[in-house]
Amino acid sequence: MSGFSIFTSSEFSDAEVLSLYESVSWSAYTRDPELLIRAIRSSSFVVTARNDGELIGIARVVSDDATICFLQDILVKPAFQKEGVGRALLTHVLERYQHVRQTVLITDDEPGQRAFYEAMGFTEGSNFSPEPIRVFAQFR
Repeated sequence: MSGFSIFTSSEFSDAEVLSLYESVSWSAYTRDPELLIRAIRSSSFVVTARNDGELIGIARVVSDDATICFLQDILVKPAFQKEGVGRALLTHVLERYQHVRQTVLITDDEPGQRAFYEAMGFTEGSNFSPEPIRVFAQFR
């Protein structure tokens, strides 16, 4: 396991954030680096992970800090995945927003991601009980 550290400050350079997003091939974000940086800096809460000073992970939230926490991004450089970095980032987010009723996220349809989020206490939208709910999204 790497000796990473978690930080709740949003001190990072634009270049290292862009490099992190590029490392996981999130091209929908990296096509417009200025927009990506503006989105991150405008987030309600940002938590980062570093290993020997290198930015290796980030999670960011958009929230009203009362009823909803929307986990917008959580990503870890591939070389550091499966080492507890994502879990540590998400744990910090969940602790920070433990008082809100809803924590929501949208993610890719990959079995590993589903297993990770379910292990962290999330339920897929179609699996709520006893009352069914609907989850809607619109992408532009």
